[in-house]
Amino acid sequence: MSALDEALNGPARDYVRPENPVRPRDAASLVILRQRKGGTEVLLGRRASRHRFMPNVFVFPGGRVDNADRNADINGTLSKPVAQKLETKWSPVMAQALAVAAVRETFEETGLIIGEKQKKGGVLPNLTGLDYVARAITPPDNPMRFHARFFCIDAEHTSGQVRDSEELQALKWFTLAEALAMPLVDVTEFVLREVERRQGGWKPPGVPLFSYRGGRAVIRYEG
Repeated sequence: MSALDEALNGPARDYVRPENPVRPRDAASLVILRQRKGGTEVLLGRRASRHRFMPNVFVFPGGRVDNADRNADINGTLSKPVAQKLETKWSPVMAQALAVAAVRETFEETGLIIGEKQKKGGVLPNLTGLDYVARAITPPDNPMRFHARFFCIDAEHTSGQVRDSEELQALKWFTLAEALAMPLVDVTEFVLREVERRQGGWKPPGVPLFSYRGGRAVIRYEG
């Protein structure tokens, strides 16, 4: 039984909802895919051991939304369908900030550029090729909590060379089958399964939300 199967179908852990749960921080991650003869590959890296949140596990590039992401310059907007999906929940400013954060964090953690590299450092994001595929909220009893939105993009929309960083190490392209065979946290496994199903032609009924209720992981699709 996988980590996700255990979370969804195993017995609920002993759970007492905290009186004052930590408010989740806004975050964004990016699933980068490329097509090879052996099938679809995804880029994953191992979080550094110094991290308080999920050290030494393989994840997608991503991180917290910074204040600067809310008014960042861009050179390509979100496509209308993607913007509409985001704006059913958040303002246009926040929708764009989430996408900008995913692109910025990807550049900082992997070296891949989605847009234009700036002479002064950083990247001028091009959001046109991004899709919005899922969101997840970490458990209310965690001391560190995140409300993560997961975007997806084809590697054809990126430039630059993949390189390790202080944040993500051992960066590598894995086939979806290889990635799903790894010991992953439940949220990462869930998003990979969602992507795998889409690659197979599945049409989701909406954007899935992965969250926790009574100590157990639950998934619901939002139209």
